[in-house]
Amino acid sequence: MTADARERLHELRVRAEERMRATAATLDELTHDREGSNDDDEHDPEGVTLSSEWSRLTGLAEAAAAELRQVDDALARVDAGTYGICANCGRPIPAARLEARPFAEYCVACAEKLGH
Repeated sequence: MTADARERLHELRVRAEERMRATAATLDELTHDREGSNDDDEHDPEGVTLSSEWSRLTGLAEAAAAELRQVDDALARVDAGTYGICANCGRPIPAARLEARPFAEYCVACAEKLGH
């Protein structure tokens, strides 16, 4: 299980890094395209406004960064030999939960109790 978990977590890490890079590039492009422009895009009837696009991209970047942190934490648990063990109660995290959330830190019962 540990080798499979490590491989899956590395795949998730690569995808999260790719999303972070792509989002950062799009944000950079958006900033560059709008430099020096005093347009009031909030009243632009064409397309998405700058502020809503900026918010969307920032949200995507933050989500990718959060996933990257979770994956890194899970990889550290793999290295420590605690991957798949609930950080709260010490019981095994069900395989189905780890399949759905490979970076899960808590079993379902503890996650619900803790609000995670």
